[in-house]
Amino acid sequence: MSDDTFDATIERIRRHCLLSGQETVTILFHGGEPTLIGSSRLAKMCTKAREHLAGVAAVSFSIQTNGTRLDEDWFAVLLEHDVQIGVSLDGPKEINDVARVDRRGRGSYDAAARGVTLLADAGLPFAILSVVQLGEDPLCIHHHFLQLGCRSICYLLPSYTHDTIGPVREKFGPTPCADFLIPIFDHWWSESTIDVTIREFWEMGRMIMGGASQVDSFGNSPLHFAFVETDGSMHGLDKLRSCEDGMTNTTLSVQDADFRDIATASSLHAAIMDGLPLPTGCRACPERHTCAGGYLPQRYSQARGFDNPSVWCADLLALFAHVRTRMGVSPEETMARRASLRSRPSSLVR
Repeated sequence: MSDDTFDATIERIRRHCLLSGQETVTILFHGGEPTLIGSSRLAKMCTKAREHLAGVAAVSFSIQTNGTRLDEDWFAVLLEHDVQIGVSLDGPKEINDVARVDRRGRGSYDAAARGVTLLADAGLPFAILSVVQLGEDPLCIHHHFLQLGCRSICYLLPSYTHDTIGPVREKFGPTPCADFLIPIFDHWWSESTIDVTIREFWEMGRMIMGGASQVDSFGNSPLHFAFVETDGSMHGLDKLRSCEDGMTNTTLSVQDADFRDIATASSLHAAIMDGLPLPTGCRACPERHTCAGGYLPQRYSQARGFDNPSVWCADLLALFAHVRTRMGVSPEETMARRASLRSRPSSLVR
């Protein structure tokens, strides 16, 4: 991203905050691989963003990296600007290097593990984002992350649509994601690792207790973010690329449009930002207010658009049922808790 494009992006963020009254902003650097810009340039971008948004909105920063280029210079910048760090890693070397390779086909694990180890040694907190590895030993992977010093983990369900999931079900059975995640949940719940934050489990627990989802994986909440590509073009949820080419496009650019213009330029992204209707097939489901259809890209089919339950519906129901059993909270109690929270004064609801 050029300096001019970044400047235009920050100005659009400032204008959006002034127009909407928004008082906080999170800027997430990801890609591609954001560390390719160099640590000194990221430091300048963070400084410029804070200066330009001063008095308008408090700004925080996050970075999602493969971890292969992290070093002491990066650590100094990340610490100075209080940047939250996410590292993409799928497990031990023999698992991670199946899919995470460089342009020459070489696995990234050794360099990534070095970066993660350096982060842990430097005392910089980080999260690992890991795609659920269907058919692999979940506890082997989970223990590996703990051994690397990670105290925050996100287990992401693989990105498939209803048009592409068929061979996966044939190979791995009806609930491969639940089969992977339930042993990790039981270990986390019962074997003194609950001090580790596992995002999906925390969010499930929050919703089961009547709270609102704070992630886009569950709950079908309106999205509160947009994506800006390196050329300045504005896009909707980037994971929609797994549905159809071009689905993220809004035809807008930070050079000539405000973020609020997305609502008029793209009816799809306007609807997504407001929260799409619950899928027809989910309306009688006991988890319709918690799972709420699942992650949007995983609801998609060419025939019905997003009017489908998640391709991982059976997995999500099995996982919610398992977590409910451990917590001792029924769907009926969830709804009672939710109604109680809604009836409280807004100043008391978090």
